[in-house]
Amino acid sequence: MPQSNNCSAVLSSPPSPNVSGRRWSPGSWKSKKALQLPNYPDKAEFESVLETIKSYPPLVFAGEVRSLVRRLAEAAAGNAFVLQGGDCAESFKEFGADKIRDTFRVLLQMSVVLMFGGQMPVIKVGRMAGQFAKPRSTEEEERDGVKLTIYKGDITNGVDFDEKSRTPDPQRMIKAYSQSAATLNLLRAFATGGYSSMQRVKQWNLDFLEHTEQGDRYKELANRVDEAIGFMSAAAGGGFAAVEEKLISSTEFWTSHECLLLPYEQALTREDSTSGLYYDCSAHLLWVGERTRQLDGAHVEFLRGVANPLGIKVSEKMDPSELVNLIEILNPSNKAGRITVITRMGAHHLRLKLPLLIRAVRGAGLIVTWAEVGAFFDVHEEEGTHPGGIHLEMTGQNVTECVGGSGSPSVTFDDLSSRYHTTCDPRLNASQSLELAFVIAERLRKIRRL
Repeated sequence: MPQSNNCSAVLSSPPSPNVSGRRWSPGSWKSKKALQLPNYPDKAEFESVLETIKSYPPLVFAGEVRSLVRRLAEAAAGNAFVLQGGDCAESFKEFGADKIRDTFRVLLQMSVVLMFGGQMPVIKVGRMAGQFAKPRSTEEEERDGVKLTIYKGDITNGVDFDEKSRTPDPQRMIKAYSQSAATLNLLRAFATGGYSSMQRVKQWNLDFLEHTEQGDRYKELANRVDEAIGFMSAAAGGGFAAVEEKLISSTEFWTSHECLLLPYEQALTREDSTSGLYYDCSAHLLWVGERTRQLDGAHVEFLRGVANPLGIKVSEKMDPSELVNLIEILNPSNKAGRITVITRMGAHHLRLKLPLLIRAVRGAGLIVTWAEVGAFFDVHEEEGTHPGGIHLEMTGQNVTECVGGSGSPSVTFDDLSSRYHTTCDPRLNASQSLELAFVIAERLRKIRRL
């Protein structure tokens, strides 16, 4: 992980705190309509918790965020590929070193496959160390005639269907901060402490991938990487140590989550003493979701003033002109490395709607990188634009939450109930994620040859 001095994408640089003559402050979002925020019954406790979080150290640092902006600018120019993945929603109960390690390890495996196949750098961004809040379509859930507040992620309330669990509890924000800090600490150790060394590429395979099609395919690739490292070492005539230290023994890794719980995000926003810009120090990259991307809404107001790279999730409901307006609000200087457009609309809608979005953004002269999978690559090939990355809900655990996958193990509808552990949306398991990486690597290789 980068040190200080954390799909799917459109990219550019930090906005001024003053946009279109409107002053901005970390709390200016409160003057706008805020959707998806919980109603805390004890206001005094809520304010006390926020004051406590304000006194805590930042989880990420401005220097790390600026480094990510530079890397994303390379993706905007077609010279890198973004790999963003992790849990749909992190859980307090499932927290543990092994789970963090396994997700990190699968992302490393996928990045090796993509880098080797696409012959370009891979920017690794985890949906980790902060993905605790979830947007919901309704405010209440009803079971057997009983209505309770709907589960909005562990940072807000509990998943158990009882009044105590479902009542929003501000103390959960402190627990989310503590778990995020512990996760980041372990990720930094993995990224810089030798675990991510390319010389360990053979050791990254997960036990439950042994003797499977994807596991065997990965082993074959790992052998080729090993041979390439050996060749580079021999060719350097003993002078390979410095190259190995810089390029092979560590990796850069960033974190991301949806910017949803604005009071928490504001409490972790800091003014950088070097640049004078404000950074949301809860993560390196933040995204605004389909339900909170209103042009005059509180979430857009908050995000327009922080210097982090940002994501915009769009579905088939997104109007092309609205997307252009939103990008211009969040990135008025139109510089590469700022915005990530995450398309979520399914293959059928993607072929119909994505070309319209691409043409509108390109017609407005905006610098963008786009990311998704499958039909996404076909559309970009037809439009002559660069597919810049992927954004996945995935895990390193051997879950059965999404059907499909070629070869063995392949998850069927009958398998879903055996290991369906997610509290929200289903995730790809390690085998399915690795298979997808091989598919995308082939497409990237084709693009590089054109």
